[in-house]
Amino acid sequence: MITAVDIGTSLTKAAAFDDSGRVLVEASRHSRLEHHTDGRVEQDLDDVVSTVAAVVREVGERTGQRPRAVALTGQGDGLWLRDSAGRPVRRPISWMDGRAAPVVKRWQRDGVSRQVYDRTGNGLFPGAQGPLLAHLRDHEPESLREAAVAGYCVDSVLHVLTGEIGVDASDASVPFLDADTREYDEQALRACGLEEYRHLLPEPARPRQLFELGANGAELLGLPRGLPVTAGPFDLPACAVGGGLREFGDGLLIVGTTLACQVLTEVGKRRWQDEPSGMWLCTPEEDELLHGMPAMVGTASLDWVLELLGMEIGDLGGALETSPPGANDVSALPFLAPGGERSPFVDPRASGQLSGVRLGTSRSDVVRAVCESVAYAARHCFEAAGLDGKLVACGGGTRSHPWAQVFADVLGQPLHLPDDPGMGARGAAVTAARALGDEVDSGEWTLPLREVEPNPGVRERYEDGYRRYRETLDSMRELWRDWMG
Repeated sequence: MITAVDIGTSLTKAAAFDDSGRVLVEASRHSRLEHHTDGRVEQDLDDVVSTVAAVVREVGERTGQRPRAVALTGQGDGLWLRDSAGRPVRRPISWMDGRAAPVVKRWQRDGVSRQVYDRTGNGLFPGAQGPLLAHLRDHEPESLREAAVAGYCVDSVLHVLTGEIGVDASDASVPFLDADTREYDEQALRACGLEEYRHLLPEPARPRQLFELGANGAELLGLPRGLPVTAGPFDLPACAVGGGLREFGDGLLIVGTTLACQVLTEVGKRRWQDEPSGMWLCTPEEDELLHGMPAMVGTASLDWVLELLGMEIGDLGGALETSPPGANDVSALPFLAPGGERSPFVDPRASGQLSGVRLGTSRSDVVRAVCESVAYAARHCFEAAGLDGKLVACGGGTRSHPWAQVFADVLGQPLHLPDDPGMGARGAAVTAARALGDEVDSGEWTLPLREVEPNPGVRERYEDGYRRYRETLDSMRELWRDWMG
């Protein structure tokens, strides 16, 4: 048995997998996410670790078994500063944080973002490590002086459990790693004026590296000291592993807090865009990369509109069935995150919009318009990422068949949906099993997929809708620049 833990932005989940990839039991705990009115979004490392300990202990109690390994995955990006003992020197900063927006706008204006993108293929956005380091350098230098490590969520939990300082190459990919060589690009660091903090960046671990549970971790998890632990890849590439992406050009759509669009790409065959954005992520396979376009839109946009309208998630299916494709000419832009948008364009000023609303507009029309806008954002991302193969989809948003149908219709191709919400944990478990030396057949571990076919009868409607979405977005980006500088 392998216990895999997926440390999400607001929910930590664990699943116990047997040697054939079957889920034995699952457990989950909510963690605290602190949203501040000025756009700061922070977490508490002790709180996150407590959720990890709780779900691992619950899984152990319910199975009555001791795992062969604990496999960690979780949220990426943000900035989790800690000292050499693994204690945070300040509260971890979430990938959703917007405080570094002025840094990103300045770097876009001065050409820094372009220089970094030309070196690494990674777009800089407010919640990325580079802009956050620059913000703290200018406003909170004492935190950087006290820190020994500038890391991420998963390696911070690993540090607490094992006492080891390390980082998976997938996490380290953004923004300073050359994903082809898996080495930091020193010129990218210099372009950002952050070369003096190079010592805070841990060297990427070997693919599928094994660590050992330390005394503190053993006490927290109720497991023996020395038990193998893996830490990575982080949740986006872990979902690609769990979803069984095999062929270059295949894509993965994650409809969660992040709308993550990824395409499997061969090392040495990266593609660049005219506008710096997106990310190139290392995977456990040294010849494979993921071209990631993780948008800041996602289920949070749906949650917002449902709360605004006094509706609940259980009302979603009925709303989408009531309002027709095109939402009776109501349309939306779904950019509600404090940090604006990061893929397939970077704009800290991006904000949401509803248009076409009249006295006869229903709540269902507004809900459908927002759902369609998120699907349009996914299409925009996949066009930039280079999707030309099979598309696997997962995440909480895909559990709604009507919304999954919207995605299939807008994207114009079938969605392959696994009957398993825990794709990140499954990918982490596959990675751990291979690290232990198991011959893992990914086809055996990947659950059967059901298909959602696009409806050809609404194709023309959604082609028009997508064209209007892109035209509206282009117009609004001009206005955002004029209004907000």
